[in-house]
Amino acid sequence: MTKVKRGNVARKRRKKILKLAKGFKGTHSKLFRIANQQVMKALRYSYVGRKNKKRQFRSLWITRINAACRNNNTNYSVFINKLKESNIGLNRKMLAQLAVLDNTTFEHVLKIK
Repeated sequence: MTKVKRGNVARKRRKKILKLAKGFKGTHSKLFRIANQQVMKALRYSYVGRKNKKRQFRSLWITRINAACRNNNTNYSVFINKLKESNIGLNRKMLAQLAVLDNTTFEHVLKIK
């Protein structure tokens, strides 16, 4: 049988993992076997984190809208219901931006209902 030389391929594979592990503490960024475990774990967490980020931002927007609504003597659920009834197509992100940055426009949207 012929001899298989894998030095170049193996080195590239290890360097790729160690590059991803840059910034990890201690041997987690130096030793291949430990770095490989930590990189796989980090990639799993980053996948889940991208999903959680969407939930957290929606929750933040709802909290901001609710706070602005309560300043104007109404609450979030009534406000969203009135928006749907009057066919105003503003999403929660835009409503939260209005509530934080342009309070007068947000009050106008509240009065349209």
